[in-house]
Amino acid sequence: MIELPLSLRSGAVLPNRLVKAAMSEVLADPATGAPTDALIRVYERWGRSGAAVLITGHVIVDPAGRGEPGNVVIVDDRHRVALRQWAEVAQAHGAKLWMQLNHAGRQSPRRLSREPVAPSAVALRGFAGLFAPPRALAEAEIEAIVGRFATAAAVAKDAGFAGVELHAAHGYLVSQFLSPRTNQRTDRWGGDLAGRSRFLLAIVGAMRGAVGPAFPIAVKLNSADFQRGGFSIDDAIAVARMLDAAGIDVLEVSGGNYESPAMAGSGELPAEQRASSREREAYFLDYAHRIRAATALPILLTGGMRSRAVMEDALGSGAVSLIGLARPMTHTPDLPARLLDGSLAAAPAVQIRSRVRKLDDALQAMWFQAQIHAMAHGREPDLALGKWTALWRGFAHSFSPFGAAA
Repeated sequence: MIELPLSLRSGAVLPNRLVKAAMSEVLADPATGAPTDALIRVYERWGRSGAAVLITGHVIVDPAGRGEPGNVVIVDDRHRVALRQWAEVAQAHGAKLWMQLNHAGRQSPRRLSREPVAPSAVALRGFAGLFAPPRALAEAEIEAIVGRFATAAAVAKDAGFAGVELHAAHGYLVSQFLSPRTNQRTDRWGGDLAGRSRFLLAIVGAMRGAVGPAFPIAVKLNSADFQRGGFSIDDAIAVARMLDAAGIDVLEVSGGNYESPAMAGSGELPAEQRASSREREAYFLDYAHRIRAATALPILLTGGMRSRAVMEDALGSGAVSLIGLARPMTHTPDLPARLLDGSLAAAPAVQIRSRVRKLDDALQAMWFQAQIHAMAHGREPDLALGKWTALWRGFAHSFSPFGAAA
């Protein structure tokens, strides 16, 4: 089933069911936020991968909302030339390039935002001062950020991108509005789920107005925050219905945030205790089933899948329409083509671990990001890359703590 085409509500047709999911590349110019030749070079390589869609790492709509120094930032069309080159190169071999749009909110590090913004002044816990306490947004600021998302979507379309994805997961700003743990507002942007969803739906409406009906809009949504009192699967089901009514094209299902990083997964760590490859790989599949029962939206499932058998099983279940591949695309950039032609049954297995379990997530993030940066410099990825070499390179460059699952 992975080879079957898929028609979207906007009229776009995807040639197969495999998607390069978003990962934070941190390869933009840190001073200007412009795409660099290095970033474009990575997408030239991924453009030959065989994936139907390539979703960029998060492109930030407000300089005050960056997650890392190397994020692309769009505030107007000043990067038009580089953006058009990015789109042209990535799509030269038939893939569709979708721009993921985001604002980090309170998850903007202290070195980038001395006073990050959030729906409410609720600080991140457990990061030893890496993130400054946020301040609550004024209503006029909320409306201005809605406009920033619409502007960025229009810039993406003008630059030749084939679609956009709104990041409403992983504890970033839109996700912060959705969660009752981080949204304690009493005005129309908070309160019950309808109020907490208002920011998300306002952005979707503004983007649709900016790009028109024939341009795909996807939304990445948490199945749950996996925190007591946070955004729940029941909330996700209700919001999925709202997004269906708002006319989006694809719903990507993920989960977690910086405080509870379920999106980082455990695909490269031992999982002998799990009962089956399906449980080990497709770790958000049960949530996708529950959301599918409430909406006919095409669901993009990202998180842990490595083998064609598990992908086919997920598609065959009827819960999933598209398969998102992230970390395997860093070390096997032609994985979609090889799954499609049968020359690979699964992504090559990699195990990146130390004797210190708490260090392993950082080791993994740096190892996968090192592979992306190898392609950025015109080299092929290296499956034999040592974890300590990757760790050294990670300290030498700015990196996202969860960059392999952005």
